[in-house]
Amino acid sequence: MSRVVITGAGGGSPNRLEINEFIKNEKYFSLYVQALQAMQTKTPQSDFQSFFQVSGIHGLPYIAWDGATGGRAFDPSTTWGGYCTHGSVLFPTWHRPYVMLYEQILQKHAEEIAVTYTVDKEAWKQAALELRQPYWDWASNSVPPDQVIALKRVEITGPNGTKVTVDNPLYHYRFHPIDASFPRPYRDWPTTLRQPTTINVDAIDNVSRLKSVLRAAQPDIRDSTYSMLTRVRTWTAFSNHTAGDGGSTSNSLEAIHDGIHVSVGGRGQMSDPAVAAFDPIFFLHHCNVDRLLSLWAALNPGTWVSRGDSEDGSFTMPPEIPVDQTTPLTPFWNAQTTFWASTGTGDTSKLGYTYPEFKGLDMGNSAAVKTAIGKIVNQLYGSSAAFSAASVAPTGVTEGEAKQKITSFASTASHQQVLLADISRSVQSPAEPQHDHHIPEKQPTELLSQDLWDWTARIEFQKYELGCSFSVLLFLGQVPEDPEDWLVSPNFIGAHHAFVNSTAGQCANCRNQGNLVGEGFVHLDNGISLHSGLTSLDPSVVEPYLTEALHWRVQKADGSPAELESLEVAVFATPLSYPPGSMFPVPGQARRHNRITHGRSGGSRHA
Repeated sequence: MSRVVITGAGGGSPNRLEINEFIKNEKYFSLYVQALQAMQTKTPQSDFQSFFQVSGIHGLPYIAWDGATGGRAFDPSTTWGGYCTHGSVLFPTWHRPYVMLYEQILQKHAEEIAVTYTVDKEAWKQAALELRQPYWDWASNSVPPDQVIALKRVEITGPNGTKVTVDNPLYHYRFHPIDASFPRPYRDWPTTLRQPTTINVDAIDNVSRLKSVLRAAQPDIRDSTYSMLTRVRTWTAFSNHTAGDGGSTSNSLEAIHDGIHVSVGGRGQMSDPAVAAFDPIFFLHHCNVDRLLSLWAALNPGTWVSRGDSEDGSFTMPPEIPVDQTTPLTPFWNAQTTFWASTGTGDTSKLGYTYPEFKGLDMGNSAAVKTAIGKIVNQLYGSSAAFSAASVAPTGVTEGEAKQKITSFASTASHQQVLLADISRSVQSPAEPQHDHHIPEKQPTELLSQDLWDWTARIEFQKYELGCSFSVLLFLGQVPEDPEDWLVSPNFIGAHHAFVNSTAGQCANCRNQGNLVGEGFVHLDNGISLHSGLTSLDPSVVEPYLTEALHWRVQKADGSPAELESLEVAVFATPLSYPPGSMFPVPGQARRHNRITHGRSGGSRHA
């Protein structure tokens, strides 16, 4: 039997585009909409290249995809059918050929559609050749365009060159039929839903709430992304959310990814790994996860998949077995008898795509690429929180230039006071230019080593304790009484999310990993600056403030409150310096402030 070999899209390695830019390209968007429609509606759900089957690789309906059963016979009564490698060092690279497969099938449909155009024929064929899966950069734009989340019908250019309005395949996927393996509430819903109004049969999308939830999460998402890219240096700490990786007080790529899933889904499919991939936004989301993998790899040349274990396991691997960069990334065939491995996924130009940040760069010069990508990361994500210090000393400046730059940065008695003002300004009006100030007294080294602090809350819990996805939400100030208001409260400052398979009872690996601990971080500086009225982030003033003002709640994906016995919320303060010539703020030794949360339910276990 011939396998579906994943080669990636053909036609060189053009850019994957951010969705807000992608929709502006008439030809790309028109072809993409029609190609996705064909993948969703014109291909039977039993076909391995159908939207249903490709989405089902991630979890339900727990059937083998294209004969990829590993070295053992497939037994649906004992084996979990999901192939995804969550909680593992393979998480980033496993999803790379997954998006490639999706992109490859979409392009095939787009090329078939392009030849039907009767006007501007060659241009449409070229557009199909260049077509790549768009990404949603949620760290810059946490609310996707309406063409993704609000419009049930969209306008495109049809084959005869005229504008036509068609059903929007990005809005949802309509099952045909609903698979019998789906648990409730999913078996009762004919389509995928985002932030649905209820878990009942009559549930509908709540687009306004979706936008509000994502908008409220924007500062937390941006700061977590910047911290991950600039401060995480080991593959273990970068790749997955499993606790005890020895990394910094920064989130992993997977932990940030988990939050997007839960924020988009609410009670809907995106919040549940078993069915998340059936929502078309899944692949826009994971395309951005793949892009962040490329950015991080450019900032950490020579660092790639390290040895770890399989944690939850997958369809083809038991839990807690050794895995590394040679482990087969099943079920993604790279030939008729072999699978992709992480060793073959590092160079995206060989996989059929690249990203705009790498345009014009000499990829053979890793040092130059690192510098260029570092500047872009600062521009995209470094304009808020304590990280606004990134504008103080750009890469490559001399000590004298750094001193002059810092001297013009603020005019108040302390640099931190100005930093707080810049934080507040960037949160409220991120597009506004920053103003220069003057500091006459302090020397740069003394200033930066003493006055810059990154406050974070580390959140740990047993991932499967509640048997569903859930969130630990942090607040500064009063917490609303109604749980429905928690995620959109002005006092909400961030969250750590558990992205949990709701059908864990059918998953032997999940049952075996019941005590698996997940870890994540919420950066607090933005919230402190907006709510406290403090003029410094020094521990002497922040610790008593947080002791009084910091609160947390646990909320299941269905919106209901919950108690989490395994929860520990602990607060850390990390001093930051900005030595002349450094690309990013340099963290010092994190200091744990147990007294802030100790003695409260879910607080620090240490006094």
